[in-house]
Amino acid sequence: MKIHPFLVQALICLFLLGCSQSSDDDGPSGPPPVDKSGNLLGTGESANDLLSNDTFTKLKIEIAYVTGFRPTPNAMDNFVNYLRFRTFKQDIELVFTELPSPQEETLTLQEIADLESENRTAYNEGDTLAVYIYFADAPNDDDEEEEGLVTLGAVYRNTSMIIHQASVWSLAAQSPFITITDVETATLNHEFGHLFGLVDLGTAPINDHEDPEAPNHCNVPGCLMRAELQFGFPAVQKALKGKSEGLKAACSLSGSSVLKMLETKTANGAMVVPNLDPECVLDLQSNGGR
Repeated sequence: MKIHPFLVQALICLFLLGCSQSSDDDGPSGPPPVDKSGNLLGTGESANDLLSNDTFTKLKIEIAYVTGFRPTPNAMDNFVNYLRFRTFKQDIELVFTELPSPQEETLTLQEIADLESENRTAYNEGDTLAVYIYFADAPNDDDEEEEGLVTLGAVYRNTSMIIHQASVWSLAAQSPFITITDVETATLNHEFGHLFGLVDLGTAPINDHEDPEAPNHCNVPGCLMRAELQFGFPAVQKALKGKSEGLKAACSLSGSSVLKMLETKTANGAMVVPNLDPECVLDLQSNGGR
């Protein structure tokens, strides 16, 4: 029997159409896209999630560092102990990611955020809350050493932090009494205090203890969130505004102020890295923390 050419073409089209529909029914290939929306909020907006176990029971912290600029093991231990002491998160995982240098003399906050977008792998998933901390080999673009401003760290989103490790090392080398671990610990703990929502940055104060001249910093002497850590020099206020438009740091920690504070603590025989004062602790407890 002779089959008409038109019938052959029709059968081929129907076959191809069926294959296409079958492929569509199988769904898209590859893993589903990562939902990053929960990690792109403002500083302090995840304070309760970090402090309590109501929504997330595990904390995953990605420590991204430029080759040769990995934080000290003792600082990491101090940092995790601080988190366990002030939050109900007991399941805390540190994931270390080694990265090549971006080959920049200085870094703007927007460049730091761009590097995060390119390299970050840890995002909120299920009952796990993810935080990203980048240890950079370049100083902050707003540093003005002649005015006493060397930025050690900053927070710029609800789960994003930058530590200018090269500046941390340089600062620690200026004092025979202060170690790199001391400066790293003070910087990490202070900046994470802002992710906890301190002071009035997502965690409402029970009593008024915010410095009117230094927003989101404590006015209680000796506190980890003390304003003098942030505003040791007028130039630091300039750093908060930044040179570039768009993304702004909620806190940009002054190296000179940190050095002065740590040396004062050492001279007085006190614990080198300060703790949170009772007012800040009360605020954290009211928002799900310890």
